[in-house]
Amino acid sequence: MELIYHTWPWYISGFIIGLVMLSLIYFGKTFGMSSNLRTLCSLAGAGKKVSFFNWNWKSQRWNLAVVAGAMLGGFVATHYMSDPSNVSINPKTIEKLQTINIDAPEGKLMPDALFSTQVFQSPKGMFILLIGGLLIGFGSRYAGGCTSGHAITGLSNLQLPSLKAVIGFFIGGLIMAHFILPLIL
Repeated sequence: MELIYHTWPWYISGFIIGLVMLSLIYFGKTFGMSSNLRTLCSLAGAGKKVSFFNWNWKSQRWNLAVVAGAMLGGFVATHYMSDPSNVSINPKTIEKLQTINIDAPEGKLMPDALFSTQVFQSPKGMFILLIGGLLIGFGSRYAGGCTSGHAITGLSNLQLPSLKAVIGFFIGGLIMAHFILPLIL
């Protein structure tokens, strides 16, 4: 049981992701989280008003199970299997975060300044969440998929558009982390 409660190294997690991808390719399926939003909208009947959502959502039922499993697995891992004591954050990262008023998480995996319920109590925090959510939604729709879909499925299928999207996601993340986040916090 000790193995389950500790953070796994990248080569174990990466190998498992690779096995999942091989099985999806074998069964002719593609993986991506943002495609589930379209599936949920179609399931709710949005296809009656918007033609984009008028498609056979039942062909993606299996992907809804993946989302439910990810949510359930995240809940179980966080509440019953979490041991953040074995996660070490680089001291340079802690120093950089402190310059923008984000304290290092003590006994947690994520800093309270970004991931606590206090974020919902401030107008600035709500504005950041709202604009960030809109930008992520627009970006994943414009790029034809989300980071997980392009980086995991698209790259494993050797798709050039996915490589371009992942490079764009990476550059956007660097710009956000180094230039925009310090301005808004």
